[in-house]
Amino acid sequence: MSQPRPASDSGSTAPAPRRRRPASLVFEPPEAVADPEHFFDLESMDDPRELLRRSTELALAFRVAADRATEYQAIAAAQLADPRRFDRMPLATLAEQAEWSQDYALKMIEFGRGLLQNGGSHIEDAD
Repeated sequence: MSQPRPASDSGSTAPAPRRRRPASLVFEPPEAVADPEHFFDLESMDDPRELLRRSTELALAFRVAADRATEYQAIAAAQLADPRRFDRMPLATLAEQAEWSQDYALKMIEFGRGLLQNGGSHIEDAD
């Protein structure tokens, strides 16, 4: 499982372009899902340049989606663990539900609190 980090942090030292929109993720039709070799129609592309372009778009889109989903997980974890909630979720229960270790759950709660203190700015910027 990846470490919690803002969507804008790609792990590299080169600055990432801000507000670059990822490729649209389209849902595959049910008949395509039945074919294990089918993946967003990439297998049918003959031009390697086009294949590289589209597969790169998809890889970026999936990375951005995963980073954003991680931010939402962190916000939810922080909200569920908030001591001001009467129905606050214990750390062990939160970790179990999210399939995290308790150490990772604690890091996610802290990350989510930071996002909430900043108004969820990373998430709102991407919309």
